[in-house]
Amino acid sequence: MAKIPTKPWGGRFSEPTNKFVERFSASVNFDHRLYAYDILGSTAHAEMLSKIGVLTDAECHVITDGLQKIREEIEAGNFEWSIVLEDVHMNIEARLVELVGEPGKKLHTGRSRNDQIATDMRLWTRDQIDQIIAEQTVILGHLLGTAERHASTIMPGFTHLQVAQPITFGHHLLAWFEMLHRDRERFSECRHRVNVSPLGSAALAGTGFPIDREFTAKKLGFEGLAQNSLDAVSDRDFAIEFAAIASMTLLHLSRWCEELVAWNSPAFDFIELPDSFCTGSSIMPQKKNPDIPELVRGKTGRVIGNLSSLMVLMKSQPLAYNRDNQEDKEALFDTADTLRDCLFAMGEIIAAMSPRVDNMRAFAEKGFATATDLADYLVRKDVPFRDAHAIVGHVVAHASEKGLAIHEIELSHLQQFSKAIDADVFDSLTLEGSIAVRNHLGGTAPEAVMAAIKNAKKRL
Repeated sequence: MAKIPTKPWGGRFSEPTNKFVERFSASVNFDHRLYAYDILGSTAHAEMLSKIGVLTDAECHVITDGLQKIREEIEAGNFEWSIVLEDVHMNIEARLVELVGEPGKKLHTGRSRNDQIATDMRLWTRDQIDQIIAEQTVILGHLLGTAERHASTIMPGFTHLQVAQPITFGHHLLAWFEMLHRDRERFSECRHRVNVSPLGSAALAGTGFPIDREFTAKKLGFEGLAQNSLDAVSDRDFAIEFAAIASMTLLHLSRWCEELVAWNSPAFDFIELPDSFCTGSSIMPQKKNPDIPELVRGKTGRVIGNLSSLMVLMKSQPLAYNRDNQEDKEALFDTADTLRDCLFAMGEIIAAMSPRVDNMRAFAEKGFATATDLADYLVRKDVPFRDAHAIVGHVVAHASEKGLAIHEIELSHLQQFSKAIDADVFDSLTLEGSIAVRNHLGGTAPEAVMAAIKNAKKRL
């Protein structure tokens, strides 16, 4: 008679698992990081089994004590993970049976690894969201603090990377705030969909035992129950949604980094980045490179790739669980790790960067940034906007030819372009005048910026 393999599921099989198959199919090398959530879910499941009479109180106590001992072993580095046992679940279960004997064999009653891993991943993802939201909140606070200090600091606003109109640095940072605030809201909304218990769905059809799903859900801090067992064990849309929001967040961070890299260059010289978050060159001793913003920009592509991987993974799977889903974890883990690191880096950089106020202002004086204000001035003098636009175009061409800023052109020369221009025109051609008139909700005037900061603090 053939020797029966020593696998928890091995009763059906007459020959051992091929060594290649063991290595190829094992997930314990990466899913072991779910150990705390696996133990947490198993503890809740054991207590539920005791409540419905499948376990005695004594057996439940022995099991939960054994699970706690396993957690201590893992955290002390004394636990031996085995690919022969495939995954985090069977490694922990096998060790539990070693520690407590027969009661440990009863723990898996009424559940499957399918609902077990779905539970573990939802618990893990929920914790990741909480950590990410905390990091985002720190950055949002830094942005508001810097914006408040620089509500009146003038800098150029750009379109097409050309000087467009003067704005304030505080206003620019509030644009970053709005991006990240929406991302935080998205994660908060995602958390509600993540925080649903699949435990009790078993392999795909539920279980014949009189389980109490509300009991385990409450124990694990879930807000609700998955309503369909097939869906609960097989879908990973919560992981895809998490990765999508992470990708969106990093898209925003990458845009910030693009600006930080440009602003830090001698061509702009708008900011000084902290030395502790820059690196040097192996050959050019003068270099101070903005490597961390560049890396955040680069890692954005990596996380977008993870999102694509998860979506392709799920696109053709029939119901219910398929082994393909083992491939979801590395992409999900890497996404969370990368995003948390990038958020931490950006928080440190934003808190420590030093704006070069004079350079920002000098740059805003280039490129005829107040040309639109001259057109608006003419409109207030009853010149139709399209005519005003053409007039100012001629003024800019003249100024460019003479190497002058618009406000440096003498009044008599300006009046050659339009008789509607009077001496009060120069009030509209100053940088301060340009931003001051934009004193409305969403505008760049210092008063509007301070009002926006006050409102943003309430939203935090």
